Amino acid sequence: MNIGALLSKWVEKNPDKAAIIFKDQRITFRVLYNRSFRLAENLIRQGIQKGDTVAVYLPNWPEYIISYLAVWFVGATVVPLDFMLTQDELSSCISHAEAKALIAKSKPSVSWDALKEACPQLATVILCHENKEPYFSFEVFTDGSPLQTAGICVKPNDYAIIFYTSGTTGKPKGVLISYQQLEAPPKNVDFFVQSDIRPDDIALCALPFSHLGGLIFIQELLVNGTTMVLMERFAPTEFLRLIQSHKVNWFWLVPSMYYALLQMKEFESYDLSTLRWLVIFGAPSSPSAIRRFHAHCPHAHLYHGWGLTETNAPTVVLPTGSTKIESVGRPAPWIEIKIFDENDLESSQGSIGEIVVKSWVVTDGYFKDPQLTEQTIRNGWFHTGDLGRIDSDGYLYIVGRKKEMIKVAGEIVFEPEVEAVLHKHEDIAEAAVIGVADKMRGEVPKAFVVLRSENKLTEDQLRYFLREHLAHFKIPHYFEFCDSLPKNRAGKIDKEKLRSTCIA
Repeated sequence: MNIGALLSKWVEKNPDKAAIIFKDQRITFRVLYNRSFRLAENLIRQGIQKGDTVAVYLPNWPEYIISYLAVWFVGATVVPLDFMLTQDELSSCISHAEAKALIAKSKPSVSWDALKEACPQLATVILCHENKEPYFSFEVFTDGSPLQTAGICVKPNDYAIIFYTSGTTGKPKGVLISYQQLEAPPKNVDFFVQSDIRPDDIALCALPFSHLGGLIFIQELLVNGTTMVLMERFAPTEFLRLIQSHKVNWFWLVPSMYYALLQMKEFESYDLSTLRWLVIFGAPSSPSAIRRFHAHCPHAHLYHGWGLTETNAPTVVLPTGSTKIESVGRPAPWIEIKIFDENDLESSQGSIGEIVVKSWVVTDGYFKDPQLTEQTIRNGWFHTGDLGRIDSDGYLYIVGRKKEMIKVAGEIVFEPEVEAVLHKHEDIAEAAVIGVADKMRGEVPKAFVVLRSENKLTEDQLRYFLREHLAHFKIPHYFEFCDSLPKNRAGKIDKEKLRSTCIA
């Protein structure tokens, strides 16, 4: 992907069109172009060269987008980091990525002096909205017109991004994304939504730029010249207000965000008539929730999809008009999907096994981790760790993660299956199921349930409801009613946190 040429195209066509709308800021394509190239020039002055790594540690601000573009103009590699990472997690990722520069916002819990001491290769720190020696000012580095207007030439297999899939003080896992693979998400989206993306479209982004979901909005801005309405963080009421006030045409969310919108009493009071489509991806979602959305927005297409950072999602999406709403759909023609058994052999049709993917869109592997790369990519197939099945029409059904299998006295229970049934109950806003130790059965399911406001569902009532839909061994042995469920920065339910704090 030639980032400079793509952005130049929209500057030439309509320089004063809004590229980004953020709170009271309106950033045109011309301004975005100038600020990004100015930052690129200053990165080069600080010694950043093609192939170097530059970390970004910011909230979901326009500055994050400018940083992405500037690093790409240099032909370097962006290391996008979640602004929720702690000092130790930040240090671990920056050290592992060997980042030579950091673009960041200060916060009380992070010491830049301590970070530089822990990461000796980190030569340059650029701070947003702050003048603090010996660090550089983002605003100074982006001020004025660029002196040169062409990015450095990169090869398709040069690396554009290292995505750290989780902040960890253990061994970080950095997913490598090449410049060629930057073309994958917009190409996939264009195929799945039947080329229904237009330069005058307004998209609403509430997903973090430190994750692939947020990055896709930047890619669509570059490829299709769309305007991005940007939220610093997801808030359901504000999200609906922005759709109405900016006449938003499309967006994508993870299921927990989608559920939060549907459970709002005010949902039907907002004018969502400008919506043409949206995609839910990142985890299995409830068929009943999909039906509920169609009742409120009958003219908007709702696409259910699946994919990973490593496969440059969306990898599969349910086609328009399909009645198989329990499925996540079929892949694009350039992506192969199969189901493998434990011996890496293709399973028979309809059998449950591990989902594997082969395509040019799939990552080359993990940064500085050849062992994990070899474990994950075998004979050209990327092993996702997700379990699923494929029907006779080639539709994929997600069963869950390998670690979301609960073995109850020899019987297999898939956590997402139980969660889908829980979501069918009209009084339940959110639910998560995990396996907990049991002396007699080895493991049993435990459900964490968040009720809709003012509802008082009892455990006995819930058990009675589940008996109508599930075999007895699948019914949770324990229930815990909560005010909320823990989420990670991408908006997904954090099951690791539930497991680590669970006492059954």
